[in-house]
Amino acid sequence: MGTTGERRRRVWRRGVIVWALAVVVGGGLTLWMRDSTEPRGPYVWEQTKPDETPDLPPCPTSADGGAVACAYVEAEAP
Repeated sequence: MGTTGERRRRVWRRGVIVWALAVVVGGGLTLWMRDSTEPRGPYVWEQTKPDETPDLPPCPTSADGGAVACAYVEAEAP
C-alpha cells in the first residue's frame, strides 16, 4: 500500500469528520431556528362567558318531510 494508501485513508477520515461536523452544526441550527420562531407558552383556551349557553346552528330539515335526528354534545373543560 505505501504512502498513497495512507494518504487516501487520511483524506477519507478527514472527509467523514467534516461531514459529521456539518451534520451536527446543521441539526443544531435547525433546532435553534425552529424553536426561536414558535411563540412562547403556556397555551390556554379561554372562555369569555362560561355561564352563557353557546349559539348552536339549527337542526337540518328533510326535503321530503321525513324525520331528521339532531344531537349536540357539549364538551367539558378538563
